[in-house]
Amino acid sequence: MNINANTVVSITYELHTTTPEGQQVFVEKANEEQPLVFLYGVGMMLPKFEEHLAGLKAGDEYSFELSPADGYGEIDATAHVDLPIDMFKEAGELPKVGDVIPLQDNQGNQFRAGVTGVHEDIISVDLNHPMAGKNLIFAGKVLAVREATADELSHGHAHGADGHSGH
Repeated sequence: MNINANTVVSITYELHTTTPEGQQVFVEKANEEQPLVFLYGVGMMLPKFEEHLAGLKAGDEYSFELSPADGYGEIDATAHVDLPIDMFKEAGELPKVGDVIPLQDNQGNQFRAGVTGVHEDIISVDLNHPMAGKNLIFAGKVLAVREATADELSHGHAHGADGHSGH
């Protein structure tokens, strides 16, 4: 079976980025014991990531590179905000520069932000995705492709490699 809309895909991958000097830097991986399992074509993955996997089948290997525009976008120099330090005092411990903290927007969407400064009255954060501005280099293997179950389609996500995990 080939990867296409409404299939559940299990893959391994290694993700690298590049430094400004052009050196590859390891970011993360999924192996055969803990593969990435996802419902193809429902918007859970980067569109260009899925595009590169379209039509592949179990056993196929792949490698490709996504530009920042096809990944998490270019760095937005205006995507910085200062938050009142009082927001963090109830947690007991203030975040430190370099920490990644969970935030929520006015619509209830959760996201993560990197702490860039800790001052007397404010915490400065960078709202760019940590992979913004970076080329994403993927290499891996398709382990399995199967039809999604009715439950997976109605829920909009995979229930594991076998279709019965999750919830």
